[in-house]
Amino acid sequence: MRRTLVLLSLVLLSALSAAPAPVAAAPAGHAAVAPLYDASIARLEAKMQAGTLTSAQLTAMFIRRIDTIDRAGPHLNAVIELNPDALAIARRIDAERRAGKPLGPLAGIPVLLKDNIDTGDRMQTTAGSLALVGAPAASDATLVARLRAAGAVILGKTNLSEWANYRSNHSTSGWSGRGGQTRNPYVLSRNPCGSSSGSAVAVSAGLSTVAIGSETDGSLVCPGSVNGIVAIKPTLGLIPRTGIVPISHSQDTAGPMARDVADAARLLTVMAGSDPADPASADANAHKTDYTRFLEAGGLKGKRIGVVRALAGDDPDVLRVLDQSIAALRKAGATVIDPVVIPHLDDYGKNENIVLSYEFKHDLDAYLATRSGVPVRTLADVIAFNRAHAAQELPWFGQGLMIAAEKRGPLTDPKYRKALADEKRLAGPEGIDAALQKDHLDALLAPTASPAWTTDLVNGDHVGVSSSSPAAVAGYPDITVPAGFVHGLPVGVSFFGAKWSEPTLIAIAYGFEQATHARRDPRFLAHAVP
Repeated sequence: MRRTLVLLSLVLLSALSAAPAPVAAAPAGHAAVAPLYDASIARLEAKMQAGTLTSAQLTAMFIRRIDTIDRAGPHLNAVIELNPDALAIARRIDAERRAGKPLGPLAGIPVLLKDNIDTGDRMQTTAGSLALVGAPAASDATLVARLRAAGAVILGKTNLSEWANYRSNHSTSGWSGRGGQTRNPYVLSRNPCGSSSGSAVAVSAGLSTVAIGSETDGSLVCPGSVNGIVAIKPTLGLIPRTGIVPISHSQDTAGPMARDVADAARLLTVMAGSDPADPASADANAHKTDYTRFLEAGGLKGKRIGVVRALAGDDPDVLRVLDQSIAALRKAGATVIDPVVIPHLDDYGKNENIVLSYEFKHDLDAYLATRSGVPVRTLADVIAFNRAHAAQELPWFGQGLMIAAEKRGPLTDPKYRKALADEKRLAGPEGIDAALQKDHLDALLAPTASPAWTTDLVNGDHVGVSSSSPAAVAGYPDITVPAGFVHGLPVGVSFFGAKWSEPTLIAIAYGFEQATHARRDPRFLAHAVP
């Protein structure tokens, strides 16, 4: 029998849903530093080692910038909560550096986390939902523990499409009941895509050095593309999912988001590896490595890359960016086969929907069992909470996906088991793998997504091009890299390939980045440009 919901007062809910809590100004005593909003990890590390920058100064700088750019100014609404202990953590790392203690590869570097990633501290973990406001998570997600061990300063949590956008087919990316609507920093009226909206916007706008997002299908690479940054969706299980609010154990993964491939590779190196609590990560230790070893300027020489025109759409401006990318790849020494065909591209979408629906109910119920002190314990509770607080949680769109998932049976249901087996086979061995083998390819290429569309809370998202599904369903890696602009809006290209092919993809992505240098900082425009 469903337990009685512990209802929060409407006054509290209204306050929480209106806007995140204001950010306090950085404390006195932190000397101003030259703007380093777009500095790489390597550059920041060098300055801290030289004694010309402290982690406390860097952290205070980002706190001030979040106050100025995110909460005021253009009002991007990307950061949902700041870590009240961030400056204390930074000071501790500075003290360890002065004392000559051994430091990790991210020592003193601020990192933002998507708000569906558990932190066992004073911050909330809510997936953007007021239904999870209450006691913080009991412990860090595995990836967070690894970031802390590497010396990272957990700066705060980022806004997202609520419940990682698994609530309604009629939804607007970047909106949550707790955090409101995140805006694209290139053109403020445009959408940031999702569900890792706030993480992508924060990195793009220089609110943090790097951030962590998560993806089930497109939630890393799409916001990466439309916000002009690099995002890596790794092989399923390379980064453990323990402590992440789930949708699907057969597709979910966390991943790094950064302004360049080098920083993303460094984050991936820290987070990768097996975790006994996540069976999907059992083989991760056998494949993890130092991914920064593959950052070679000549990484494109001799590579064979196939262009999947079936995923490119028909927008002439997007196709122009794709054609320019192909020319850059060839000039840098790659062999490009154009076009290539991935078999079964249109054959597994229905199965994916079935699988996600079954797994969401099962996986969310299991996760909620780990969260004491919040007013929901099951998916059924979440649905009831949303109905009881519809003014805050259902003002624009409903929860049809949740309702459909709640009606699903157990994971022993033959319908689920067949759909799972069919989609994995069609997307992986008979899909991506078959295409790679036919033309002896190292990777496949397609535009990641259309340019950002206009945010429309009434009519919802209207996405055009999307190339994320083959790799997402197969559980294979996918990297998006900035490639060009359409009317002032970024467009990225995706390189995706076989299971555990991150080293090859990082080499290709880095080579492409160095050959094109396509990324430009956002200008917070009111409208797209001709």
